[in-house]
Amino acid sequence: MGHATPFLFLFQFLMIKPWKKQHSTPRGDYRVFTVREDLAEAPRDGSVHSFFVIESSDWVNVIPLTPEGKLVLVEQYRHGTEEISLEIPGGLIDPGETPAEAARREMHEETGYDTNDIVYLGTVAPNPALQNNRCHSYLARNVVPTAAQHLDPTEDIAVRLVDPADVPGLIAEGTISHALVVAAFYFHVQQNG
Repeated sequence: MGHATPFLFLFQFLMIKPWKKQHSTPRGDYRVFTVREDLAEAPRDGSVHSFFVIESSDWVNVIPLTPEGKLVLVEQYRHGTEEISLEIPGGLIDPGETPAEAARREMHEETGYDTNDIVYLGTVAPNPALQNNRCHSYLARNVVPTAAQHLDPTEDIAVRLVDPADVPGLIAEGTISHALVVAAFYFHVQQNG
């Protein structure tokens, strides 16, 4: 009987079908994202329901690592949680830019550090229930300071050098709590130990 449960779960998973989108209506444009309303038909019973989707360009984040083995993190105030957050550099991918180019640009703008050694780590869907975009994570090796920060008018960022061995504790205690940052560190640990 214990072996039937995983099989039953797998069987139920395979039976899930996509919802059929009948219509989409733009509902708002808010500079960094738009909102649309979709009417979609449930595959199980044909009923039609309304869903709101936040549309955004893909995002990128990057774990910068110095030749001495220190992480270059950024500290900034986040309006959503109304807290100061310790994170890795990241942001929106600009039109015509590859994720790797965006990772390097965001790191350089937010920290002043740069490198040519950018390695892909992985991609996640930040919130597939509400958002249509992806977040691409990178590792930047051998980063060195090459310029002053080049911050947007809405950014106020402090650079912090952190020992990688401290990261698990910083996550456990909630000092690093940004889910996309935690996902990037997960990818990094999986690939680099």
